[in-house]
This record gives sequence, structure tokens and C-alpha cells, in this order.
Amino acid sequence: GNWLLACSVILLAHTAHGCPDKCLCYTASKTADCKNRGFTEIPARLPPEIQILQLQNNRIWRINQNAFTATPLLKILDLSNNSLSSVAPGAFQKLRYLQVLNLTRNLIHYIENKTFSFLPHLKELDLSSNSIIRLPETFGNGTGNITLLSVKHNKLQKMERILLESLPNLKVVLFKDNPWQCNCNIFGLKLWLESFLYRGGISDGIICSAPGIRKGKDLLKVPYELFGACPLRTAQVHLGSSHHHGFEQRSSLRHGHHGEPGDGGRPSCEPKAKPRPASLRHAIATVVITGVVCGIVCLMMLAAAVYGCAYAAITAKYHKEHLAPVRQHGTAKEKEPLESSSA
Repeated sequence: GNWLLACSVILLAHTAHGCPDKCLCYTASKTADCKNRGFTEIPARLPPEIQILQLQNNRIWRINQNAFTATPLLKILDLSNNSLSSVAPGAFQKLRYLQVLNLTRNLIHYIENKTFSFLPHLKELDLSSNSIIRLPETFGNGTGNITLLSVKHNKLQKMERILLESLPNLKVVLFKDNPWQCNCNIFGLKLWLESFLYRGGISDGIICSAPGIRKGKDLLKVPYELFGACPLRTAQVHLGSSHHHGFEQRSSLRHGHHGEPGDGGRPSCEPKAKPRPASLRHAIATVVITGVVCGIVCLMMLAAAVYGCAYAAITAKYHKEHLAPVRQHGTAKEKEPLESSSA
């Protein structure tokens, strides 16, 4: 009877504490350790007071809408190395105190608009090592306090500048190992990144994967002229700000660019020429025109030199033949009166 009673007390205490069977819960550190336990969903019956939830190295493939309603005080949530292929918008919305969200090493392809809404204290969002091919224009309402964003090791070809501008407190952004397409679609990101670095932000930079001629090049070192054929809309936000415009010119000087930042602001009705060939054609045309002009100038100088020499020779000959006798003749005439006076 006593044994049964003891078992009942232990069971009641366990249930009251609310730690799932496979997890270890630590009251002092307010941590639930549920890593490496083979979970396929967020475990139920978590202690409501926990602030750290470790769920890495499981097989969690979905997050239900109300998965975290029982743990509203979470500050750190680690879901790395699971099987998530998507994240439903609002999945985290009850976590108003969440500061760190780690979603690395999952199978996520898309992040939808407003996926991380209502996380006003979120500071670190790590989306690295997924298969993300598209990021939204906004992570959600009240995500403006994010200071670190990592999207490295994904399949991103571009990123909306408007998304980055919605995160004014960013200090660190990691872009490494994505197949960035350095065409017109990335022009806004280039402008944002230059401004971000100028303000003291930290980044690992954007290395182009395409087009082929730009493969392996740092986006910051791709000159503005190569975006000259881009439609106006990619640069219009930038050109509307005089502060940024001034910065741009400084930046282009700093990177050794020769193009004006406004090169991006051509009318959108212009055909989108491939940047490099157009630039090459302009360069060749410039060389040809310069060569022709130099040639003409050289010929003119040669002609002038020949003419000058000929003129000098003719003048010298004229002086020799005509002026010399006159001088002698004049001298003879001058002598005559002297002779006659002496007579």
C-alpha cells in the first residue's frame, strides 16, 4: 500500500511539474531539454514557466498553430536539425518574450509574409542551412528589434530590400553560400548593403553566382555602370533620398567606381540590355573614337609642322635673294653724298 502511495505521489508531482516523459526539466535554469528524443511534434505538457526550450536533433516536421500557448515565457527556442519544411504564419505568435529563434538545418523552402509576427523582443533569427529560395517583404508586425539575421547556406538568388529596411536595428547580417544573381533584381540590395556597412553594420558580404562573367565577384565591387540598363523602379526609393544619394557618390569613389549612382535611374521603357556587352560596346566605341580623334590631331600637327618648315624655308630664301641686294644698294647710295661733299 505504501509503495503504491509513493508511486502515486511521484506520478502526481511529475504531472504537476508538467515535464514530458522524454525531456529533462531544470527548475533553476528554467530549461526544458528535449533534444535527441525522436519527437515528431512539439511535445505537450511543457512546464509553463520555462524560458529555454531545446528541441534540436529531433524529427519535428510541423508546428501546430497553438503549439506554444502553454509556454508563453520562452526566451530561447532551438529547433535546429529537424524536418520542418514550412513554418505556418502565427506558429510563434504567443511568444511575446522570445529573443532567440534557431531554425537552422531544417528543410524550409519558403518563408511566408508575417511568419514571425508579434515577436516584439526577437533579437536573433537564424535561418541558415535550409533550402530557402524566397524570403518575404516582411517578417511580420513588431519584428523591428531583430539585431542578427542569418540566411547563409540557402538557395536565395535575391532578397527584397524592403525586408531589410523593415529591420532598422540590424547589426549583423550573414549572406554566405547562396546562389546570388547579380542582375537588376539585386541592385536595391547592393545599395542597402553599402549603406548598412557605412553605418557600421557587420556582414560577410554577397558573392555573385551568376551571370557567369560575375561569378565569384563581390557584389560591392560590381560597378554601377553595369546596372545602367535597369528599370527605374529598382533605384527610385534610393534616388528619393538625398542623404543616400550623397553617400552613394562617396561609396562609389571608395570602391573605385566611375559610374554615377543615378545610372540606375533610367526610364523603365528602355530595353533591358545585358549590362556587360553594352558596357563593352561603349568601351570599344570610346576607344575607336578616341583613336580617330587622336589620329586626326596628329595629322593636323604633322601638316602644321610641314607647312611651318616649308614657310620658314621660303621666307629664308626670300630674305636671302631679295632683301640682301637692297641693303647693299642702299649703302652705295649713302656713300655718294659723302664723296661728292668731299669733292
